Amino acid sequence: MIINENLEYAVIGKISYGWPAIQDLCKLIPKQCELKGECNIGLLSNRLVLIKAMLLEDYVHLLSKLAFYITQRNWSFPMLTLKWDPMFNPKEETSTTIAWISFPSLPPIFFGKKVVFSLAAVVGKPLQMDMATKNQTRPSRARVKVEVHLLREFPKRIKIGMRRSDEVMEKWIRINYDYVPKYCKTCMIQGHNEQECYVEHPELYPTKEKVDQVVGKQSYNT
Repeated sequence: MIINENLEYAVIGKISYGWPAIQDLCKLIPKQCELKGECNIGLLSNRLVLIKAMLLEDYVHLLSKLAFYITQRNWSFPMLTLKWDPMFNPKEETSTTIAWISFPSLPPIFFGKKVVFSLAAVVGKPLQMDMATKNQTRPSRARVKVEVHLLREFPKRIKIGMRRSDEVMEKWIRINYDYVPKYCKTCMIQGHNEQECYVEHPELYPTKEKVDQVVGKQSYNT
């Protein structure tokens, strides 16, 4: 059903601080988000639009940026993009996102797409290798974009084996992660965790006195 309804590469666009009319968004989003293929855009609920991309490349691009800014008549509307799934709840942000991971010191014989994807699968669903890995112009590391679940534990290394005659040589390969957003299980949103949550820790909320102190220090330093 997901494939039949063209929802395989569906993305939620969450627009803050007001938003243009849906007719305008249908024209602005493909152009300003630099989508290469066709897409279908519709209003899902208040502040939420459903973007049904047709290309994997556009799907990855939409989920790879922290936010897009949709501009209309000198107004700019920030749009957060989230993965859509059949159990999508407008009151909760998904814990699934996209992140770059890399394998430093991976032997060049492991740079094929099938091998890199099989290694990346221990983290999440592999989607795309970067150009340097694809062209093998950076033999120091392989880099791949992966769909990850923020509530799962991220493995820090993976073991590979290389056969030499009748002997198998094993080697641990470290897994490096680029920026991965935090997720708060209390607020059900991306961007912070429970340790930084104002609901869990109201004492962290910036009071007027704290804001005045910060502003005062900045003014003094300048």
